[in-house]
Amino acid sequence: MTEFALAAPTGMRLILARHGQTSANVRQVLDTLPPGPGLTELGELQAARLAERLAGEKIVSVHASRALRAQQTAQPLAQRHRLRVEVVEGTHEIYVGELEGRGDPEALETFDDVYANWHAGRLDVPMPGGETGHEALTRFLAGASTAIDGSGGGAVALVSHGAMLRLAASALATNIEGAEGNSTYLPNTGVIVLEADPDARTGWRYLSWDGLDAA
Repeated sequence: MTEFALAAPTGMRLILARHGQTSANVRQVLDTLPPGPGLTELGELQAARLAERLAGEKIVSVHASRALRAQQTAQPLAQRHRLRVEVVEGTHEIYVGELEGRGDPEALETFDDVYANWHAGRLDVPMPGGETGHEALTRFLAGASTAIDGSGGGAVALVSHGAMLRLAASALATNIEGAEGNSTYLPNTGVIVLEADPDARTGWRYLSWDGLDAA
């Protein structure tokens, strides 16, 4: 995959969390345009559990995409750490264009094919009527840079979206291959933890991906 970089103080942790369950998740349809639907009752419970899971982290700021589901997921976490949710532009889900709102096999197969191309380094392949992988990564990393700016050495939490987070983490972390990032599913409120590492080619390595420690 084409190299991307994100400047950060050595040792700082970027905690990337996927939003909780929505009605679109239940229906298994592609839903990428913000603000989008809010959380289901289960999604709200997942958000509360995420806050409990990350209670021991020294989080200095909590951020979310402009999608309603991301902000609702981030709220309990922010309250737990006595912070406010800061909405960060550019960190929303990959825009799928003509596939929006679809859950039929053809649409899902098309999405999977384009997404696999991105993880293989072919970032200029677009979603039909949507954005390319390069466009998605560029705006996401600009948003992530805004989120970590001024954080010092503390941990920064960013609640975003599954496909976007997997792509960004695969692009940033030098200790994971694109194919592995493509195949490693991130469930609702799943977490990827990245750590700034000056010895890493892109400046980052991943510590855990949905609870699985890095080798």
